[in-house]
Amino acid sequence: MRKVRVNSFSISLDGYAAGPNQSLENPLGVRGPELFHWFFSTRTWKQMHGHEGGSTGVDNEWAQRGMENVGAWILGRNMFGPLRGEWPDDLWKGWWGEEPPYRVPTFVLTHHPRRSLEMKGGTTFYFITDGIHLALEQAKHAAQGRDVRIGGGVATIQQYLRARLIDELHLAFRPILMGSGENLFAGINLEALGYRCTEHVSTELAIHVLLKKET
Repeated sequence: MRKVRVNSFSISLDGYAAGPNQSLENPLGVRGPELFHWFFSTRTWKQMHGHEGGSTGVDNEWAQRGMENVGAWILGRNMFGPLRGEWPDDLWKGWWGEEPPYRVPTFVLTHHPRRSLEMKGGTTFYFITDGIHLALEQAKHAAQGRDVRIGGGVATIQQYLRARLIDELHLAFRPILMGSGENLFAGINLEALGYRCTEHVSTELAIHVLLKKET
């Protein structure tokens, strides 16, 4: 059965999934990269970016699980780039260069229309202005029976959580405190929304937690 899921979503112990002051120089916000130390060291991440090597332990197993059976992605606009408001032109093509790591249809939530963008490696970005439900409907169609992965950021995941549209959520807690930034749990009551912890494991760099929605 196909799922709508979040995977490898890194957060601090105090719930922050991005640092403050996101910019072109700091795509993840100030101190944001610290949240992903567990992921950057894995073989999965290195292969995604055309590199060799990387760890093959538990952290990599969780990273690899997140990439399996994904037929489409949904991203918030902040995940695509730092630009706000109307698109000034079509020059910005994302943070990843000419070959993004998604390699499947990828739907970007935005309030401002833009033409679809076909990239190398199989990624095509579609810019959706009609909200989370239409984006999910189109992503499910494009996924052709495979899963839809919600990539973030925080505001996007919160919208899908509140609508109870996410079937499972893999959080990778980094053992650090951020103190500020974008907090995943702000205004969210996961217990009341019907999510339960079904799996957890700790490594040196992260505490992996899997939450599933009760039917």
